[in-house]
Amino acid sequence: MHKTLEFPDLLRLIDERSTAFRAAVASASSLDARVPTCPEWTLFDLARHLGEGRRNWAATVAAGPDAPARTLAEGAPAAPREREALPAWLAASTQELLDALRNAGPDRGCWVGWGDSQSPRTCGAVARHQVQEIAVHTYDAQVAVGAPQPLPEEAALDGVEEFQFTCCATTVAWPHEPAVVDYHATEGRSWRLRLSGDGARIARLVTPAAGETPADASARGTANELVLAFYGRIPVDSLKLDGDRRVFDRLVAWAPDA
Repeated sequence: MHKTLEFPDLLRLIDERSTAFRAAVASASSLDARVPTCPEWTLFDLARHLGEGRRNWAATVAAGPDAPARTLAEGAPAAPREREALPAWLAASTQELLDALRNAGPDRGCWVGWGDSQSPRTCGAVARHQVQEIAVHTYDAQVAVGAPQPLPEEAALDGVEEFQFTCCATTVAWPHEPAVVDYHATEGRSWRLRLSGDGARIARLVTPAAGETPADASARGTANELVLAFYGRIPVDSLKLDGDRRVFDRLVAWAPDA
């Protein structure tokens, strides 16, 4: 049965993944270590990105639903390069985000940064997306220190749907022939993506209905593998692919917001 994570669970996962990120950074022999999954960045660059990003999102959430665009945190302390000071700065960044989300609640409107997707423009949707951003960057940090761990199952399962709803769904026309793509998590959940001149729309796939159009292509893997493939951390070919594989190449190359 599909279950969307509740707001308290999202806040808990933001806190837990942020703690895991700090642990990875603290275990590094050097903050100048390269991040293989973000090849242009060092571990310090990744930490600065994560901390500054959470402070900016905290400011955006706190600005309220009438803010016209993302609000940048003004006067925030810069990321310290001292190894002893960086974890505390990161922890404060996370706390600012959590405080802003708790004060706003899940249903309040918010600038979100995505277009006409299937994710609402609410603080709850921001929290849901923040779980994924922090979880994936925690994986990046763990790769950099040589100790990668899979995303927690509940975050990964929610992440498959969250990515599709937020980053893939659009009303921008699909520039190729219509296609149907199924994604199957080995944990027992599936989704169907329909691509056409009307854009891309995703739906949960419970049990195929009699006479329903078969998928043109499908991808199967653990929820962790699906999320990491969506974010380009592992090759799409590492999933079990069936059907017309050109659809996946076209999806990777597609930039509907460009």
